Amino acid sequence: MQKTDGMSYAPTGAPNKVCAEGEFRFAAVGLDHGHIYGMCNGLREAGAELRLVYDPDPSKVAAFVKAYPGVRVASSEEAVLNDPGVQLIASASIPCDRGPLGLRSMDHGKDYFTDKPPFTSLEQLAAARAKVQETGKKYAVYYSERLHVEAAVHAGRLVQDGAIGRVLSVIGFGPHRMNGANRPDWFWDKRRSGGILCDIGSHQIEQFLYWSGAKSARLLHSKVANYRAEHPGFEDYGDATFVADNGATHFMRVDWYTPDGLSTWGDGRTFITGTEGTIELRKYLDVARDPEGDHVYLVNRDGELHLPVRGKVGFPFFGELILDCLERTERAMTQAHTFLAIELALEAQTRALRIEERVG
Repeated sequence: MQKTDGMSYAPTGAPNKVCAEGEFRFAAVGLDHGHIYGMCNGLREAGAELRLVYDPDPSKVAAFVKAYPGVRVASSEEAVLNDPGVQLIASASIPCDRGPLGLRSMDHGKDYFTDKPPFTSLEQLAAARAKVQETGKKYAVYYSERLHVEAAVHAGRLVQDGAIGRVLSVIGFGPHRMNGANRPDWFWDKRRSGGILCDIGSHQIEQFLYWSGAKSARLLHSKVANYRAEHPGFEDYGDATFVADNGATHFMRVDWYTPDGLSTWGDGRTFITGTEGTIELRKYLDVARDPEGDHVYLVNRDGELHLPVRGKVGFPFFGELILDCLERTERAMTQAHTFLAIELALEAQTRALRIEERVG
């Protein structure tokens, strides 16, 4: 698995099938971000059949077919939407296009699973909320920094088991490597990508809501900056602070300043403080100690524990999502939670103070 570039990072896990062969079929539409591979890996490992792929770029389709031999290439988006054998559309299209594709998918009787950010405006979010109510279909989001990280999955179990008591604070750091030479044009365009707090910031907000058990939260402050003179319109730094309805607090910082010498695309870390203990996650490596990720550090009444959990936990979200689509349940993630995370990210993005100083 390629770890140096976050855009190509596609985790794999052990197969854990929740449905019979051919019982759940999905299609990939929109291959603009490499996260589509992680999304497809997770669904296939849980038993889903990858039936069709479509993207207007033949080179993207060719690479996808090479990765997933046997998938059929559709002639158009309409051919996928009108295929009665497809139950779910998975997409990592350009962020500004994800919301409209979700509406078309639900209008054609499909559930929808998209990369984050699922929207680039509050208007798109409102339209999706209305369409979910109208159709009863699901609008799921790949918040991969929790859903596809075994350390984060295990932390959720520890919190639910009461290992650190009531969660009081979540602090999240999401640095990313820019790899500017390999980025497409839309990456630099805020109108198309959504901005840094909308995009990679949505990961951190979703995790805060999940671990704190919050049903709502209030933005206290947010700010963004462009420190690189060579990309004057691009936000390469952002942070935000929230307080939840249950009193838990959150600070998150995201940036595009991963040093060249780091062996992975970002040293993602999370600190969770509870009334009876703390949890630290070192998601993608333990810097200068272990190039493998998924390290959980737990301190509570029982002492200090280092829990290396790679290969031991798995990724239950994907199987739960399949069962939710088949049985119309909400095991994987509630629709309210899915939409609240991006609503808060969009609010933080919209209200952010812009820092005007530059370096370099």
